[in-house]
Amino acid sequence: MKMKTPIVDFIEEYKRKKPLRLHTPGHKGLAFCGFEADDITETDGADELFSPHGIIACSEKNASRLFGCPTYYSAEGSSLCVRAMVFMLTERLGRPAKILAGRNAHRSFITAAAMTDARVSWIAPHPGDGYVSVSVTAEDIENAAELPDAVYITTPDYLGKMTDVRPISAVCRRLGIYLLVDSAHGAYLHFLKEPADPITQGADVCCTSAHKTLPALTGAAYLHTSVFTEDEVRTALSAFASTSPSYLILESLDRLNAYLQSCTRALSRFITHADAAKKALSSQGWRLYGDEPLKITLFPGSRGYTGDSVASYLTGLGIYPEFHDAEAITFMITPQTGARGLSRLVKALGALPAREPVESKRPEPYIPERVLGIREAFFSQKETLPTRECEGRICCDANIGCPPAVSPVVCGELIDAKCVRILLACGIERCTVVRPRPGLSSPAESQAASDPSCTL
Repeated sequence: MKMKTPIVDFIEEYKRKKPLRLHTPGHKGLAFCGFEADDITETDGADELFSPHGIIACSEKNASRLFGCPTYYSAEGSSLCVRAMVFMLTERLGRPAKILAGRNAHRSFITAAAMTDARVSWIAPHPGDGYVSVSVTAEDIENAAELPDAVYITTPDYLGKMTDVRPISAVCRRLGIYLLVDSAHGAYLHFLKEPADPITQGADVCCTSAHKTLPALTGAAYLHTSVFTEDEVRTALSAFASTSPSYLILESLDRLNAYLQSCTRALSRFITHADAAKKALSSQGWRLYGDEPLKITLFPGSRGYTGDSVASYLTGLGIYPEFHDAEAITFMITPQTGARGLSRLVKALGALPAREPVESKRPEPYIPERVLGIREAFFSQKETLPTRECEGRICCDANIGCPPAVSPVVCGELIDAKCVRILLACGIERCTVVRPRPGLSSPAESQAASDPSCTL
């Protein structure tokens, strides 16, 4: 049976009436950028995103059937969903949550912890981990110094490393704690021949970004859960979201349901092409990283290049990667890339002459000393300084852009000499730090004077 598209149908009918639009937005449906006719608001019949009872409720039910669990729309990306997940946990507990987290958490998790006063402890990096891509195992949960209320992990991560959620989920269930997953890059995983999404593998709640790996507009995302109620989800999402969601994004999510209904075969065919492309790149001498089907990450040092230099070469050819730094370069691919797009990438990379391998200078991640709580540091008075001048200061922001929005140092941690070297190696030339408090002559004295209860 063909999937219904109630939001799309409503907008098409609304446009057909040629209405006099005496409501927001201000363009009144007249062409300015070209898509204004579809850009409506929560007018009569258009439903409301956070208390839906009509076309949005119907569309979300369609998505829920497709994903096999209660699924809710976000028009503000997975960042909104991450904040909602932490908020829901806090509200259910009735107190600030204790969360054990993988160190490669997105900035939205840090801001969520600041706003909810969550007490975050970090899983120690494993050998070979980087600051963007880390390993998390069931043993990490078992060996935690203190029993948390929840575990928070990111899979797939930004470089394409996937974590096996099943054993982690089994440990969490045995310990009676929640499992929260940022799966922003994995919206397609449920539609593999063997579904590999976090909820299917036992997570309690996760977010996925439809716009990252599915053909939806930027900002389209989902929150999926197997344990939280609709009231809990709606309350949490509305706490952080705009009351004026983009109907262009909602329309793309609605239209996506029909695509997802029959995408498994096309996705499988494209993954076959992607695997062949990866094999071809490996035969050219490129070192590949990660195991996510719809991501190609190279460590170009094996061919004598940095990720940045490869990116510069490719953009000159009109090929734009998702992410690059001195160490790596990442390409996000989807069936919309097509076999021809993959062939173009492989041909361009193959044309780069092999050079003497470049030794990796990737900084080994570590967890700096915590001297303030995340919330206290985040809401402290701040100043931004050159990174080289920040030794001995306390971090109070993410200090890195997106991509990848994963910082080597987190709010409340001390920026020591090693941390300065890592930040500079990551290209972070300026840092936002806690401004020394009046009457205290040095950052060290500020630390000593801080409330001990905030050093968790």
